[in-house]
Formats: sequence, C-alpha cells, structure tokens
Amino acid sequence: MTIAIVTDSTSDLSAQLCADLGLVSVPLYVLFDGKMHKDGIEITPADLFAGLKAGKKTPSTSQPSPAEFAEVYTKALATADHVLSIHISGQMSGTVGSARLAAQDFGDRVTVIDSKSVSMGLGMRVLRALDLINMGKTVPEIVAELERVSQHADIRFTVDTLDFLRINGRIGGAQALLGSLLNIKPILTVKNGRVESAGRVRGHKKAMQDLMDHVRKYAAQHGGARAAFLSTPGGEGYLQEVRAGLAGLQLDDLGDHPIGAVVATHAGPGTIGVTLEPLHT
Repeated sequence: MTIAIVTDSTSDLSAQLCADLGLVSVPLYVLFDGKMHKDGIEITPADLFAGLKAGKKTPSTSQPSPAEFAEVYTKALATADHVLSIHISGQMSGTVGSARLAAQDFGDRVTVIDSKSVSMGLGMRVLRALDLINMGKTVPEIVAELERVSQHADIRFTVDTLDFLRINGRIGGAQALLGSLLNIKPILTVKNGRVESAGRVRGHKKAMQDLMDHVRKYAAQHGGARAAFLSTPGGEGYLQEVRAGLAGLQLDDLGDHPIGAVVATHAGPGTIGVTLEPLHT
C-alpha cells in the first residue's frame, strides 16, 4: 500500500523540505492589512512584524476550507492508496475540522490525525510518520505509534510578551501569567493541545537556561531525544546561545526551523523554543 502524507503550514516544515520528502502542506491564512495571505507563500513573520511597527492592525488567522483539503486529497489519491492527514491541534485551530469534513467524501482512504500540537511538535509527528511509512508500517500501526509518541512528546518555549497570545485568544492555561512584573519571561508548553504555563523566570538569560535544563532533563529521562529548535524574528541569537549551551549532549538534532507567519501571529517576535520526542517509545 502506498501512503501519502498531507499536513498544514503550521508544521513549520519548509517548502523545500516538503518538496524533497514528497509531503503536501496546505497553507493556513493570515488576515493582515485588509488582505488574506497564504502562510509561507504570500507572507512571512518579518512582513508581519514590520507592518505592526509601522502601525498596522494586529493580524488574525484562519484555517483552510474543506474544499481546499478535498482538492489536495483528490490529487494525492490519484497516485496513492491512502492519505494520512496530520494537523495542528483542534484546540488551537479549526484546520483539523476542515480536514475531517473533506475526508468524509473519500470513504476509508483518508485518515485525519489531530497532532494535539503545533509548529515542529506537529512537524516532528509528520516526519516520524514518514519514517514509519518507509519502514513498511500499516496505517493502523502508524496511527498507534504517533499516539504513543504524542503522550511523551514535549514543547518548551518562551515569548517576549504574552500580548500576542492574549489578543488572538490562544493563551489557554497561561492566562494567570498576564500582568507579570517587568522583565518576567513566561515559560510555556503545550498540553492536551493548549498553550499552558510551565513557569516564569526573570530575564532572557534565565529563560534560556530553563530551556537548556529542560532539554537535558528530558534526554536523561528518555535515554536520548529527537529535538528541533524554533524561533521567530528577534529570537535567532538567543536560540544559538541555547544551542551552544547544549553542546556535547547527544541529540537526534532535526535542525533549526523558523516559525511561520500563522504561528508567529500568536507567538510574537523574539520567541524561542524546542520540541522534543523520545528516540523510541
């Protein structure tokens, strides 16, 4: 059986990587400056933040339509027997709902999976699914393995300000951190598909130390880890400091992945983070 993978642009897998691996990524949308822009195609985080500095209104985001997914599924099933469609948490976006509506027209040939994650939390799930396909695993085996991985996977990140998450209604259980003292940096995670608080520290230096300590602890607990590193504009330098602090730690390093415009709309500039999975489940 041949299996095709469909995901969405919030996976933060680059267009080049998707093309190289044969993945299809359906773009979400950013409504900004009176226009709808396709994530990763027509708008970048740099465009967003430059516009905001120039005084433009805060952007919002929107999911693809069921019709857009149906078009992608039709094309994929012309050459594949089955489609695995893996998407951003349903707690954060209606994307997985659109995918499920579209899948109803394809019988049992499309399986839609809610990753319960975002950014490279989703992207790493997609990459693992591809590995499993290449190992010859069946659809039920892949779904079961992804579920096992998701129970142990982790995202740890920090933002310059909670304002972007608050304005766009994605703050989840981190609401209690609003109104913190000056220079207090929130430490955030994703649990059960929502952004939640994982603590707070004073200043970027301690926020970076928290990320490094967390990666080391996770790797020790799981006998190693797969890791991907994330940033929005303004956070790249901090991310390299985190990387330098982790030198010598044995990781299956999936590289640096700039956060795309849709996720950056909610995270804001200066965001850095790391997504982690166990090497084995």
